Amino acid sequence: MGARTPWYSNGVRFQCQPECGKCCDQPGGVVFLAKHDALRLANHHNMEVQDWLDRDCTRSHNGRYVLRSREHDGICIYLNEDKTCSVYEAKPDQCSAFPWWNENMVSTRAWHKTVQLCPGLRHSEADVISLPVIQGHLDKDRVAEKGFRKWSQ
Repeated sequence: MGARTPWYSNGVRFQCQPECGKCCDQPGGVVFLAKHDALRLANHHNMEVQDWLDRDCTRSHNGRYVLRSREHDGICIYLNEDKTCSVYEAKPDQCSAFPWWNENMVSTRAWHKTVQLCPGLRHSEADVISLPVIQGHLDKDRVAEKGFRKWSQ
């Protein structure tokens, strides 16, 4: 028996909207990091990786490193007031992969919630993102979500 064809096999329309930031300004949002994300962000800040982890990250309930949120509102520390990302050039893979997260794509119900959040998925003239591109993002999300608990190269 072969693998079932995913509901998004014909691609999905999506275009990130300027000055939106809805994917980043969710209180309590969690961004898991792959080791290469930590290295890239530490280099972006001209810091040693462990120092950057200590300053800009916290731990998930099972010990994986995640980006720190602002204490006063629970939103990502890198989201600027104008809804832009202050580390855009070095942002984590999981950020780049949104909305193509495995948790969003697992069912049409989960996807419907994502569509309600993300205006880029409701843009009628958006380009169709192809299955191979979506699968690439899903793979990056899977690696990031696996995360890491201890820094070593």
